[in-house]
Amino acid sequence: MANLMSTYFGPLDKGACVYFFIISVIFFIALILVSISELIFLFQNFKKINFRMFMNGIIILFNIFLAYFVNRLLNTMCTKSLA
Repeated sequence: MANLMSTYFGPLDKGACVYFFIISVIFFIALILVSISELIFLFQNFKKINFRMFMNGIIILFNIFLAYFVNRLLNTMCTKSLA
């Protein structure tokens, strides 16, 4: 029973930190793509943009940046704690 508990609930090895690295890369790519698309949208629809649409774009960018930063931070903590 102890072996079963150790298998499913015990600490993971350093290879599990790759998960946070992959997720942070995905969010960084998303941040770049969304930034470019927001800039294109702003330049194409400059006359029709109101403050609410502008703030929605800023909030989306901030959320993606925050997800990227959190996963990068978790990757750093995971890597440093298992070194």
